[in-house]
Parts: sequence; C-alpha cells; structure tokens
Amino acid sequence: MMHKQAEKPLMQISSRGMEKVVIVMGATGTGKSKLSIDLATRFQGEVINADKIQVYEGLNIVTNKITDEECNGVAHHLLGIVDPESDFTADNFARAALLAMKSIIQRGKVPIIAGGSNSFVEALVEDEKYEFKSRYNVCFLWVDVATVVHNQILAERVDRMVASGMVEEVRNMYNPNADYSKGIHRAIGVPEIDSYFRAEYSSSSDEKARAKLLEAAINETKINTCNLVNRQLEKIYRLRDVKGWNIHRLDATKVFEKKGKEAEEAWIELVVGPALVIVSEFLYNQF
Repeated sequence: MMHKQAEKPLMQISSRGMEKVVIVMGATGTGKSKLSIDLATRFQGEVINADKIQVYEGLNIVTNKITDEECNGVAHHLLGIVDPESDFTADNFARAALLAMKSIIQRGKVPIIAGGSNSFVEALVEDEKYEFKSRYNVCFLWVDVATVVHNQILAERVDRMVASGMVEEVRNMYNPNADYSKGIHRAIGVPEIDSYFRAEYSSSSDEKARAKLLEAAINETKINTCNLVNRQLEKIYRLRDVKGWNIHRLDATKVFEKKGKEAEEAWIELVVGPALVIVSEFLYNQF
C-alpha cells in the first residue's frame, strides 16, 4: 500500500555524526519485503536485500523474489545480481551492503536492509572490520508469526509456487551433476526435486512412480522450509537475548488468519502502523 512521503526533510535524519539504518528481520514468509517497501515508500528509502539465495540471478519462483510490481517503484539492491553458480559469502554481502548503504545515504535516502539470512546481517553488524557500530545507528524490526499459522501459510505458499511453474523453472536449469551445497542450487525446492527429474529422464520408471516422487519432493520442500524457519528464529532469539540487539517484534499472526481486505487492514493496523511509529521516532531522534 502506498503511504505519503515523510513530511520532515531528510537532512534531519542524521545526528551525532552517525547515519541511520533500518533492518527488517524475520523468518521466511512473514512479510519482510512487504514491510520494507511500505517503510521505504513512507520514509524515502531504498531496500537492500539480505537473503542469501535471492541475491542470485534466476529461479524467481523458487526463491520467491519480489516482483517489479510488488516493488512499487522502490529501488532494490543486491537482488538477483550474482551468477547462480558462484558462492556469495557473508563477507561478500557485508562489503556490498556497505557500498549500497553509502550510495543510498549520499542520495538523501534511508537504507532499509531486509531479509531472512541472519548470518549475513550479523556479520555486517558485529564484525569489527566493517566498523558498522561506530558508523551507524540501527533500528531492528522483527516481523513474526505464530508457529501453527506460519507453518500453514508456508505450505500454502509452496503449493502456489508449484501452481506458478516452480517445477518447470527448476527443470530448465536442472543439472544432474550440480553441487547442491553451492550457489543457487542450495535453494529449498531445488535439491528436493532431484529424484523426480532423474526418474523423469529415465525409462525405468512409470508415470505413477514419477507422480509419487513429485509429491514427495513437494512435501519435502514444505518440511525443509519449516525447518529453515526454526533455524532463522533461533538466530533471531540469540541476537536479541545473547548479543543484546534491541529488536522490535511485530506480531503479524492475525494478518495471516484473515483474507483479502480484512488481511490488508490488519496488516496496516498491526504491522505497518506500529512500524511507522518506531521508525519515525528512530529517524527523528525521539527515543
């Protein structure tokens, strides 16, 4: 949803010699990208992707990359720019993110980092060689959804991805000799479907057997996505409780319990509204 631009001039945002950055965290499928765009629209920001798989070019359905339409005119950085066969490390991310942040700030905009790869975000913030803490004030937001509801929406999302052509998308880049520990081949939904493609290219399996393999691959994709969420949440808890990050939790559970207009209204009331207050206070030194 489009929000009106910030009324205060952006020159008021910086204070005490430190620039300000917003980081939107959360497990996969909670609405981080949506919130980052809402915030960028309201506060004249640009988004830096912090998803270690979405940095790669290709597999837009599998990686659930945001579409141009969903971007709503907001500039995005580090999204779909890396060769799919390459490795992209936390160090690569931190250095690229710092360059993007510098460019965004020089243009009078607010950097908004959004993504579920908490190891990337932690490296950027905590590794002393990047001097992040001495150069930037940061506002952490965490979009969260209750486990039972979250698992259901993740299963539904995988079904939508399949209906949108996920299997064909993976088939088009399928390589039986691929290393599933490297590059975009690590994306959930790619290694899971390997057995199905091997059977598809073999004359030794019938259609019924292949159908069972595909069903198993889809179910495994759902399970592995939920397992990823558990790991992501563990890292967020550690960053908050052990590292002492001041993370503002936004509960989006009721949003996903509703549909259509009611869901959008709940999103604005329960997520966007509180986030706007938190970020406005952060940017304009009202803490």
